[in-house]
Amino acid sequence: MLTRRAFAKLSSAAALGGSGLATSGMLTKATAQSAAPPRGSYLIRNGAVITVDPVLGILPRADVLVRDGRIEAIGPDLAAGGAEAIDATDMIVMPGFVDTHYHMWSALGRNFVADGFGYFPAKNATSTLYQPQDFYNSVMLALVELANAGITTVHNWSHNTRTPAHAEAELRAHREGMLRARYAYGHVDQMPRNQPLDFTDIDRVRREYFSTGSAFEGLLTFGVNLRGLSQSDEPIYHRDMAAAVERGLPVAIHAGQSPPNNVDAEDYEKRGWLGPKLLICHYIPASDRDAAAMARTRTPLSFATLSEFRLGLAGDPRVALLRMRQAGVLVSLSFDATSIAPPNMFETMRFTWNVGVPWKGTPSEGLPPVGFREVIEMATLNGAKALGLGDVTGSLTVGKRADVILVRTNDINVAPLANIETTVVQSATPANVDTVLVDGRIVKRHGKLVAYDGEKIVREAKASALRIRSAAGGILAPR
Repeated sequence: MLTRRAFAKLSSAAALGGSGLATSGMLTKATAQSAAPPRGSYLIRNGAVITVDPVLGILPRADVLVRDGRIEAIGPDLAAGGAEAIDATDMIVMPGFVDTHYHMWSALGRNFVADGFGYFPAKNATSTLYQPQDFYNSVMLALVELANAGITTVHNWSHNTRTPAHAEAELRAHREGMLRARYAYGHVDQMPRNQPLDFTDIDRVRREYFSTGSAFEGLLTFGVNLRGLSQSDEPIYHRDMAAAVERGLPVAIHAGQSPPNNVDAEDYEKRGWLGPKLLICHYIPASDRDAAAMARTRTPLSFATLSEFRLGLAGDPRVALLRMRQAGVLVSLSFDATSIAPPNMFETMRFTWNVGVPWKGTPSEGLPPVGFREVIEMATLNGAKALGLGDVTGSLTVGKRADVILVRTNDINVAPLANIETTVVQSATPANVDTVLVDGRIVKRHGKLVAYDGEKIVREAKASALRIRSAAGGILAPR
């Protein structure tokens, strides 16, 4: 395994700089995937359009014109010379979903858990065994599954970045995966609590890939994730946060899913840490005062609904959700890890809507329930805003980038269409996603992935999973 120093020597002469890809010897497979499909001109016609745009709202029948990756017009009976027509009759047209918290390096380990052997034991038994190629295979698997499910933007919360070569492998996957994303570089899993985060390679990646602010034609942005007090001593955590803030980097942290509360939002506000560039996830024990501090400073929350209920063993996720939105906190949705919840935004919206009701005898009593429109906003525009991309994606708005999905409404599990937003939340699944455009490129059409070699991606993910299970032994050993 390469050390940071050895990797720096190996790749310094070969790094292309800017948004280019470092081409060290072990990463020359960067060109293995076929070239990205071109951005076309498309007139998406006669769809039921959920714009999530506060002005346009719901359009029962309208067209969406896309040119060169940009939404050029939205409205009925548009004329567009030279644009390829996409018939959206009996389909819902809407913005692609945004997942604000996904540990993509472990996607291929989704089935490592078992009864009595949950997420944390499985992660602890395997996290040290992932090699750079495993990271590439896992992130590619995750990206393509997201695209298939209509999720066009993801926050890759990489909390096991073991070496520079592992980071390069993830970046290569992002270049080839063609989804919009933030890559949040983090620590090595199971790092000692008194060891500070090494920013040496974080600075290198930022310099070589993100010198203009983004990479890969604007699809990838950059940030860091920090361990917080649950995994680091207080002086070390404060040192890590100071280093990130000094660099002006967006920061993501895990709060606690169960008491005691290891994030004091009021204290963070005094320190100047809160704000739109800090994303907090799993903040189940938050108080009303914490929520108010987040709302005052426009600090967003990532709510990993299924994970909060599975791992929030001493908290009340329902109260946390209703408290945050009552305070005015920007709430987005996420999946956490595939061994806890599948990357299925339809299921996550549906579950969030079902649990987003007040319970008598709890602090949620008397608060208004979560509605269909609200969970769609959480899954799209709120997620984009949480990642600093609210002006880029998250809604169908003229001038934004064309991250668009088409959902069939004549399928047996969806028909008959009535209320458009209800249909998306209550009935649809990834199997109903007909077409997916990311930045104006079609990656899925007629229900089939068209921009990826799915068989190869699955084959390589299986090989990585088998190797890791064999190395881990015990309950994970292949039978």
